[in-house]
Amino acid sequence: MDIVERFIGYTKFDTQSNEDSEAVPSTQKQLVFAEYLKKELEREGLDDVEMDDKGYIYATLRSNIRHAAPTIGFISHYDTSPDCSGADIKARIVSGYDGGDIVLSEGIVSSPRKFPELLQHVGEDLIVTDGHTLLGADDKAGIAEIVQAMVYLKEHREIPHGTIRIAFNPDEEIGMGAHHFDVERFGCQWAYTMDGGDLGELEFENFNAASAKVTIHGVSVHPGYAKGKMVNANMLAAEFASMLPADERPETTEGYQGFYHLLSIQSAIEQARMSYIIRDHDSSRFDDRKRFIQHVGELMNQRYGEGTVEVSVSDQYYNMKQQIDPQMHVIDIVLRAMQETGVSPKVRPIRGGTDGAQLSFRGLPCPNIFAGGVNFHGPYEFVSIQSMQKAMQVIVKICELTAEFNS
Repeated sequence: MDIVERFIGYTKFDTQSNEDSEAVPSTQKQLVFAEYLKKELEREGLDDVEMDDKGYIYATLRSNIRHAAPTIGFISHYDTSPDCSGADIKARIVSGYDGGDIVLSEGIVSSPRKFPELLQHVGEDLIVTDGHTLLGADDKAGIAEIVQAMVYLKEHREIPHGTIRIAFNPDEEIGMGAHHFDVERFGCQWAYTMDGGDLGELEFENFNAASAKVTIHGVSVHPGYAKGKMVNANMLAAEFASMLPADERPETTEGYQGFYHLLSIQSAIEQARMSYIIRDHDSSRFDDRKRFIQHVGELMNQRYGEGTVEVSVSDQYYNMKQQIDPQMHVIDIVLRAMQETGVSPKVRPIRGGTDGAQLSFRGLPCPNIFAGGVNFHGPYEFVSIQSMQKAMQVIVKICELTAEFNS
């Protein structure tokens, strides 16, 4: 099985996670794919293949060298984003992309005028959707690349490598992927998440992240007799949103700029629920943002009465840079692997986060490497086959270079 067949096979499974669920994994359909993936790893001859009751999969490719070498790992998540449907994905290949518009379905066009990233892949073979679902390259492309690299190393025993561990987990898209990851069982000195974007991306800085849940309590009264009595939670939700800085949203920020992002509103006169995510690379500004969104709630309670607005803020993950900086050999190996496989590194901060951020704070340094996907979380998502192949080659080369590493 080649990497393309492997990836497209993965996309046939709906693995969308659910941020409102308290189950682990957050959706049972993720376990259907997890079982399939576990059996695939067993068929491919990996050792120590196991899956725990929460859907975390671990496996080993044993060392083929006699001298000691670090045990390293590669990690990807198999859930897809709640932002867009992942059911009945119809992936297809656009061979030799010519730089023009790609008609996904009638009336749905992926155009370089709107998505200039397409022009970086002229002449390549692109896997796209039919415009009605996401593709799932985030992060099934990463899984396909890791599995294909392990198969390649098994078939090419002349390539030296130490013990390699791989792991696949649920619920990364809702910030929960690393919460039940067994670092001790994984047993690595360091690892890499294959969860980045376009060719060459290497990331070891990420947002500090928190979620905020806002509940607004209204009072419903017949509108004809509402004066002085009605408290319309719909209007208060709009007011709350207007009190956050309009120029500090995802659509108005870039680079190291943080933001408040309104994910959803469920609203009626009696009650409104708002879900936000809060992001910033700088830890001090991150703390300021959390305090400010709570302060907005306090201001509204002063205006409309105590208990009208409830704001609950929970940290999700932190910037991994402070954990990676003391161990820059983890990055140096990737940079050399990219150089030797003909990939130009693009070192940049993640405007998001990965499971690796949380794992780095649990004692497993874990930067993030490109998986090749572009335009994640929506129907215009695509992945270049050539980028996937390069990612697989980078994994193989990292394994080879680590065999030479002297701590």
